[in-house]
Amino acid sequence: MASSKNRTSTTTGTGPAKHTEPAATGEPGTPERAVAQRAAPERPPRRRAHTRERLLDAADRVLVERGYAQTTIEDVCAAAGYTRGAFYSSFGSKQDLVLALFDRHSARRLNRLEGLLRDATPGSARRMARKLLTIDPAERGWILLFLEFRLDAARSPQLSAKLQVHDRAVTDALALLLEQARPGTPGRDSVAVRNLASFLLAACEGVLARTAPEGPESKEALNAAVDILATMLPTLLPGLEHEDATPAP
Repeated sequence: MASSKNRTSTTTGTGPAKHTEPAATGEPGTPERAVAQRAAPERPPRRRAHTRERLLDAADRVLVERGYAQTTIEDVCAAAGYTRGAFYSSFGSKQDLVLALFDRHSARRLNRLEGLLRDATPGSARRMARKLLTIDPAERGWILLFLEFRLDAARSPQLSAKLQVHDRAVTDALALLLEQARPGTPGRDSVAVRNLASFLLAACEGVLARTAPEGPESKEALNAAVDILATMLPTLLPGLEHEDATPAP
């Protein structure tokens, strides 16, 4: 184990180099962990950010492939080429790592939604509804991971509280996008817009959960949900118009 004064990189066999950070020994919440975290010198912000991003990238691959329950901190460290000490200098637990992943993933989805709203034209309600509700094959693992994590949080008040912080942040960000997309005076109906954002997120999450298994029933449920949302969107977001085109087969 590297001393707290030096950082070294070691390579074992053909695997990725293990980047050793000031080691944090002991399990979370133990005196050993607390002492190690106090004793470890502060890393430069740029290096800390680089380590965090590499761990997030590795966790993105491993968690989607194996699932939340089957993935360990050691799995993520091995995929990123870091030690447990490096992990605990960036994240307090596997739960915190997953929540950080959710934050990053939600930010990307909101950026895509912002583009959809910016480019929305009369008659685009159905296209927008389908884009909001359709699971891209590349994101199916993400949906399953999120559902697994949310079920786990339902059994843990502490984790549930952390997830609620994430949910509030995403709801607030979506409400801001919707408010900017609505004509009229910004902020005039801020409560109504936030309720709309909360409803859309809950509805989309439910539809994604229903359609994640794939198959004929999932396609039928998706088409029904697209029909309903396409009818609602022009009312919720004036400026869009519902298309009377038949659903995609």
